[in-house]
Amino acid sequence: MITGAALIMVSVFWGFAAGDLIGLQQMGFGLGTAILIDATIVRMVLVPASMKMLGKWNWYLPGFLTWLPDLRVESGDDMPAPDPAAAGD
Repeated sequence: MITGAALIMVSVFWGFAAGDLIGLQQMGFGLGTAILIDATIVRMVLVPASMKMLGKWNWYLPGFLTWLPDLRVESGDDMPAPDPAAAGD
């Protein structure tokens, strides 16, 4: 879904780049290229690769953020509930 939205945005911005006004051409080309790079290199290559490399550390919550509510979608049977007493460690 993110890639589809990025392609729509790229096509709209490159439509601006095909116009007659220099300022809109520069803006359209720059934004279209930036979104294309973000959607392909960052979101399709770097983010999944870093998530694979980090493993469980990808979902690490620092101790000073334990005040946040614990909103889990899954049952969480395989993960223990956070210990509020360990927050001061």
